[in-house]
Amino acid sequence: MEKKELIRYWLESAQSDYATMEKLYQMEEFAWSLFLGQLVLEKTLKALYTKKVGHDAPRIHDLSRLARMADQDLTQDQIDQLDIISSFNLNTRYPDVKLSFYKKCTKEFTTNYLELIRGYYQWLLSIIETN
Repeated sequence: MEKKELIRYWLESAQSDYATMEKLYQMEEFAWSLFLGQLVLEKTLKALYTKKVGHDAPRIHDLSRLARMADQDLTQDQIDQLDIISSFNLNTRYPDVKLSFYKKCTKEFTTNYLELIRGYYQWLLSIIETN
């Protein structure tokens, strides 16, 4: 796949996941909405990485690490927030933490983190557009 095609793939996949994230939130499927929110940011960061650094994005899920690998300077608050959002990927997958994560995913908790995810998504898209 050419570099432009790969970037387009990551962005289209992230956009599709974003729409599903919003639908799941409306359906009050909060844990799964947060899981997809993590994927949205991961795929968008992989598009940014591909655009700025190289063809093959790393096969990792750690958002702050992906951002740093894509040459993004992050504040400590951003690192902390992205690390929490990264955990949504794992918390929905493994049975030993799944139940406690589901209990944590109240409407208020989910709303707060989806606002962060939406903000990071828009921020990353603006960086991709200007680079």
